[in-house]
Amino acid sequence: MFPNPLKQKLQNGEIVLGSALPVASALVTGTICDANPDFIWIDTEHAPFGVEALDVIPSLMRLRGVAPMIRVAWNDPALIKKAFDVGAVAVMVPQINTAEEAEKAVEYARYPPEGQRGISPSWPRVAGVDWGEAIRRSNEEAVLILQLESQEAYDNLDEIKKVPGFDVLLVGPMDLSASVGKITETGSKEVQEIMEDVPKRLEGTGIVAGTTLPDPTEVQQKLKWGYRFMNVGSILGYGAQVVQQNLAMLRENPMGE
Repeated sequence: MFPNPLKQKLQNGEIVLGSALPVASALVTGTICDANPDFIWIDTEHAPFGVEALDVIPSLMRLRGVAPMIRVAWNDPALIKKAFDVGAVAVMVPQINTAEEAEKAVEYARYPPEGQRGISPSWPRVAGVDWGEAIRRSNEEAVLILQLESQEAYDNLDEIKKVPGFDVLLVGPMDLSASVGKITETGSKEVQEIMEDVPKRLEGTGIVAGTTLPDPTEVQQKLKWGYRFMNVGSILGYGAQVVQQNLAMLRENPMGE
């Protein structure tokens, strides 16, 4: 449970797979944990809740051997600090467009002397982990994920990848599609060419390429391209799809004849 093996898996070049938590619910969290993901994505950027709504959910994930991965709403030291304090093993920062912004995110995510994050995590008290040990090991355990979501970020990739202290560069297909003038067309040539190139450009840096996709077949394609950190849909999206399929089948053939 502590330390969580996520960082070691990334450093070993292993494929890391997770799925998204659509609501701040311990029951839903436990159900996803039953699927044995490496991490669970908690999105506080677009979801209608912040870390205050999570309470013990990240600690529950840790106790189940799953890494809580919280996406914060912005590259803000207060948001990053609170995400780690509530129990995140990994924090993802959206809309990183320059090396300077990447440097700031690293600074906000680390305790001194590597950064400037304030010290007083709450999750060890909940999870039953030694408070001092959790603090002392935070810099070595914490996983920092930066998002490439624009043409500007792609143009600055060679400078961004030189910034020390982050672990994953996660391509956001939807925002990227808007940036290249193909909004919502994540399968467009413009988006896919960038997505195919990013892992090649990260070779030899120690930075892992990541992205998020619902279609397992497309996930397999991206793994062939060199991606190693993959968010695979969400229980809400997959569940709704199955319910829709079952209702349609029963309406067409209610008696199974």
